[in-house]
Amino acid sequence: MVDYRFSHRLKVRYSEIDGQKIVFNSHYLTYIDVAVTEYFQQLLPHDEEFDFVLAKSTIEYKKSAYLHDWLTLWCRMEKVGNKSMTMNIMITREDEIDPVLLAEIIYVSVNHETMLPCTVPDFVRERIEQFELEYN
Repeated sequence: MVDYRFSHRLKVRYSEIDGQKIVFNSHYLTYIDVAVTEYFQQLLPHDEEFDFVLAKSTIEYKKSAYLHDWLTLWCRMEKVGNKSMTMNIMITREDEIDPVLLAEIIYVSVNHETMLPCTVPDFVRERIEQFELEYN
């Protein structure tokens, strides 16, 4: 997908649909969490010096996903600030261009031991910039 360097696929399971037989809205945050975890594991394999927490999520639901749909979660780090990082997510159904969902997620870098906000480490910033810039 244009402008997105990273993607992760997953299949909608029975336990994730509701009485309307569509993905229940809260499961999309779980899907996003899985994709973001994979994004950071690709960039920072086995790195215990960096941790972050969710600060804000803005989600725009475009259309429904259904049982057994294969979904692709497209991730792009839009901005790395002093203590925060803003990621854009787009979820599409397999072989479709139009989004099922668009999201902007803001994370805050935290000290692993104290869980207090801290500056995004330089090595994290550099790896994100290198990864995202290689694509553009």
